[in-house]
This record gives sequence, C-alpha cells and structure tokens, in this order.
Amino acid sequence: VPLNEVQCTPQEDFEKIFQQARTAQVEWREKSFSERAKYIQKVKKYLVAHAEEAAEIVSKANGKTRVDALATEVVPCTLACDWYSNNAERILKLERIPNGSILFLNKSSFIEYQPVGVVGIISPWNYPLTIPFGEVIMGLMAGNAIVLKVATPTVTVGSFIERCMEAGGFPKGLFTHIVGGGSQVSKAMFDNSVDKIFFTGSVGVGKQLMKQAADTLTPLSLELGGKDPMIVCSDANIERATNCAAWAGYQNAGQSCGGVERVYVHSSIYEKFVELLAAKTKALRHGIDDGNQSVDIGSMTTKSQLDIVKRHVDDAVANGAKIVAQSTPVGDVSKGFFYPATLVTNVNHAMELMREETFGPVIPVMKFETLDEAIQLANDSNLALTSSVFTGSNKTGTYLAKRIQSGVTTINDHLYTHGLSETPWGGWKESGLGRTHSALGLREMCNAKTINYERLPVSLIPRNIW
Repeated sequence: VPLNEVQCTPQEDFEKIFQQARTAQVEWREKSFSERAKYIQKVKKYLVAHAEEAAEIVSKANGKTRVDALATEVVPCTLACDWYSNNAERILKLERIPNGSILFLNKSSFIEYQPVGVVGIISPWNYPLTIPFGEVIMGLMAGNAIVLKVATPTVTVGSFIERCMEAGGFPKGLFTHIVGGGSQVSKAMFDNSVDKIFFTGSVGVGKQLMKQAADTLTPLSLELGGKDPMIVCSDANIERATNCAAWAGYQNAGQSCGGVERVYVHSSIYEKFVELLAAKTKALRHGIDDGNQSVDIGSMTTKSQLDIVKRHVDDAVANGAKIVAQSTPVGDVSKGFFYPATLVTNVNHAMELMREETFGPVIPVMKFETLDEAIQLANDSNLALTSSVFTGSNKTGTYLAKRIQSGVTTINDHLYTHGLSETPWGGWKESGLGRTHSALGLREMCNAKTINYERLPVSLIPRNIW
C-alpha cells in the first residue's frame, strides 16, 4: 500500500531543534500539573476525533489489521492521556521522608522529583503509535521537552503523532518529531546533550547506545525485546489457555515484545492443548485487510524480520520439529511480507526457534513434567521481559510467578499489561534497563532531588552534637 512521503529533517536543523526544546522546557516546567493536563486533554480530544484515521495510518505502515490497530494502539493512547493527566501530580509531588533516628529529630527531609529536561525517544515499528505516544505523554506531564524519532518503516505514524501534539497547543519547540536514520538521530541527541533517552528496539542497538552514552554518562531507559515463556499447568483451563496463546502468539503477526514466544505445557494435558490450539490456528485467516474484517492477521512489517522468522522455522524443522497447523491465506499474499500463524511441536532448546527472539506469528510448544522443570525451561534465556502462568490455583500461579525471571508475569492471561498505564513495563537481563508506564515510568522521567532542612530555628542550635 503506498504511503505518504515524509521528508527527512535536515541535519543542519538539529542544533536549533534542541536549543528550542531547552528554551520551551524552561517555560513548561513552571506550569502546574493541572495546567499541563489541559494540554494533554486537547491531544486526547484530537486523537479520539481521528481514531479511525489513526488506525488506518498504523495499519498501512505496520501491516496489522485496522481492528488490531484500533484496539492495541489507539485505545491505549487515549487511556494514557487520562491516567497521566489524573495521576502525575500525586506521584511526583513532594515526598516526605520519615525520620530514621532520634539523633536527627531536628532534621527533616523530602524528595522533589524534577523533570530531567530534554528527553529523546527512539521508538520501534511494531507498535508505532502506542509505544512512543505513551512515553511522550509521560515525559510532558513530568515537565520535560520531547524530541521523538520513530522507526523509519512507520514514519507516517510519527507524522500523525506530530499532528496530535500540534492540536495540544504546546509551547513552540516543546515537542519535535525528527525524521532520519537511527544512528544519525541518536548521534544528534548525544551531540546536543540530550538529558535522557528512552529507546525501544533490538538488543544490539541498545548496546550500541550504551556505548555512546558512556562518554557523557547520559542515562538510558532501554526496552530490548523478549523471548517470553508461557507455562500451562495440569489444572489450567485449556480453553482459556489456548485462546490466550493464540492471541499473544499471533496478534500483530507475532511482532510483540511481550508476546508468547515459547509455550511449556504439562504432559498430562499436552495432547489436548496442542489439538485445541491447532484447531484455533487453522481457523485464523491471514492476508490483506480490506476493511471488511475478512482477515484476522495482517502482514509483517519488514522483509528482514520475515526472513528471520523463516530461518527460525526452517532450522527447527530441519532439526526434527513438526509444523502442526497454519492459518489460512485470504487473497493474494505473495506480494507482501505475510507469514501464516504457525504452530510447531517437537522442539527443544538447541533450536534457534526456542533461543532467539523470533518476533513472528509462530508458537513452539514443549511438554514438561514438574514445576521445577518448567521454571528451569522458562528461565533458560538471555531475555526476561514478560511471562505468563496458566493454572486453576492462585497459589501455584503466584509460586511460579515469583520464580520466573521476567519484568512482568501475568496469571491466566498474556499480552495486555502494556496497555495499562498504571502497571510498570520493562524487563531484566538483556531485555533492558529501567521502566516505562506507571509511577515508576513517570519517575524515570525525573531527577530525584533530596532536600534536607532544620526543623528548629538555627539560632536555637548553633552547632551540631557531633
């Protein structure tokens, strides 16, 4: 589908962009939280009024269906506007620190959360609207200026975000959308002394940014993907577990950092689970979204990612894996980056499919015998973003959740917490550093400053006891 042409930002403009951002931020940080919220609500009003257009722009750029775009991108953005508008002041207000010793009864301390200044946001193509949008709103409500660079394949979505921010009527230069290559823009951010960068993308690029940031100790928040496990216990509701697996494994053509990439099923229900998930997989339809809801899964976003998916599946099959079921193509899928929803069994951890992030509509399933084995398999990864446990017992679910190495674990569900502004998002290991969303995300947008003072007039205490 032809996309609108978007011009690159001239490199000679970069310095001016960051200067304007710093000037605007000085004014913006002095505004109250309620004043900032009024601007954010104007953004929300524009987004709601253009919701269908937003979904179409995302669908054309990313490949997901319009229904998918509306549900997983547009709606969470509107929720983010409300949550940060309503909660930023409560979370970022002065925080009193209780006195810790009778020796310092004359001392009082509090923490002030001050905006970091100019925040750079570098966002990916898999959720080209909701990932950067939520971070932009977070940063603005915390009192920062924002310079945004979206992924090149979905730059038209960045232009739509720019329109939303223009509708907000922010001070000139407070928000800027830069169009250009990733390495070019990140260098410009460091060269112009950006105060913090929020990056979502690959592990490799995240590590490169860390090396660049080391020269100036520029703080980073990194979300670098996942190889997320799903554990299905013997007492799980199989109907719900297979529905959630299909959603979290195939939605957005499997291009979700927090989607299901590995499934471990107890041996006693393994055959039934595979049988039911195979039926659901075969019932799905992939192809071009014609606007009539004739397909369930759209195309993948880039050819390079499609090639990775093919390589992982081919490697698995060559080493003994079995493709049990695939979705049904609708129309001509030969000209796009389409890959069928694919269920694979007879897999093991020697395969790329079970070790590397596939980021495509493929669900590999293994069986396990004991909970300890399930935990060991789930934790056998260099990535630790999200995970899920399916069980009829909250006690078992909590037991497993506490032992799985991941930033998020959901019980009897998967792939939805990114849409909850109130819940932290981020992972361990090579899945990244820091958090976005929630109180933790808002505070990532700030510098924490401790202020200490005397309770009594200093004239009464001319010297300390020491």
